[in-house]
Amino acid sequence: MRDLTGTTVRTGTTALTGLRTAIHGIERATPVERDRAVDALRALAILGVVLGHWLVTALVADGGALHTASPLRHMPWLTPISWVFQTLSVFFLVGGHVATKSYASAQARGTTYGQWLGARMGRLLRPVAAVLALWAVATACLLVSGADLGTVHTLVKLALSPLWFLVVFAGLTAATPLLTRLNPLWPLAVVLHVDVIRFGFGGPASLGWVNLAAGWLVPYALGAAWTRGELERPRAGWVLLGGGAVATAVLVTWAGYPASMVGIPGAAVSNLNPPTLAAVTFGLAQCGLALLLREPLRRGMRRPALWAATAFANLSAMTIFLWHQTSLMAVTALGLLAGRLPGLHTNPDSLVWVAARVAWLPVFVCALTLCWCAFSWHERGPRRPTGRPSRVVRVHRVHRGSGPATPEAAPRA
Repeated sequence: MRDLTGTTVRTGTTALTGLRTAIHGIERATPVERDRAVDALRALAILGVVLGHWLVTALVADGGALHTASPLRHMPWLTPISWVFQTLSVFFLVGGHVATKSYASAQARGTTYGQWLGARMGRLLRPVAAVLALWAVATACLLVSGADLGTVHTLVKLALSPLWFLVVFAGLTAATPLLTRLNPLWPLAVVLHVDVIRFGFGGPASLGWVNLAAGWLVPYALGAAWTRGELERPRAGWVLLGGGAVATAVLVTWAGYPASMVGIPGAAVSNLNPPTLAAVTFGLAQCGLALLLREPLRRGMRRPALWAATAFANLSAMTIFLWHQTSLMAVTALGLLAGRLPGLHTNPDSLVWVAARVAWLPVFVCALTLCWCAFSWHERGPRRPTGRPSRVVRVHRVHRGSGPATPEAAPRA
């Protein structure tokens, strides 16, 4: 028993020592001049979307079929959850800042537009192939097994719903050279006019899809303004936060826009599908808050453990984003083997459901971890065929890229 206990203690101590070494390795490999607040904001944006989906997306088992529901429809007083976890504007803000900064650096190095775009698109789109392949096989198996068509449609729609974001983000990234000097007020004006025509004059609902590009271009253009140095003063953050919050409150209170910043099944109007003026003004408030948080985040990221966790989240951002819905559905499907479980298969219409759903979150995390273990290599890309890069090369990789410092970038003994 003493030998077994001693072995266990030594193993635990070795693992802890290895973790500490990795954490401090990432810290040493990160250039001093790196703005860690950018990485922290990107990680918070991705994790906010994931937690938001896990909290407000319910798959209800009813008569052998699954259909989507939302606790926000049955309990509207939970609407502030959507204000906290709908963080896509922050992601587009950071994306615009990083892309314009990266493109300027590429131009200075003499890199062509095609080379720059290919490198950025590779990291963005490589993980998509794995998602599409798995769900093509899963859909075929479900149809062959005679699964309910409504259930299949629900599952596939949820699994592939993150792809709309990537299409828009990829389009804006490709257009970055044209957007480096764009004033965010121009796309904001487009969104305003589209909504006036749609809701004020009874225009076609299809016109709203113009806002899919224009709406997310607003925070992306703000990111470009950040790169130009126009948002460095705290006043800019306060103006965006205050102006966006007041405008959103006016639109919700007097113009009839939904208070929820995420879509609710069965609702007549969604603020996200496509984006409305209220979603854009709310995004302006979020961007203002993000800008105000930069300095506190920079101080927080001086802690090696927090920085290592942030670097890991950024390294796996697309894998986490693309597979979080699949993780939710995998847990839901496996749970059906044990019957109709509260918080997983029941109607989201009570505080009991909310408490049960919160209790399921660690299980969703475990399922997402398994997906990460299986598919994260798609995001990291192919390994070098020969040799191990020197410490200088690894540190240079962290410095030159606009992505986060990564565990691979840490120096090794």
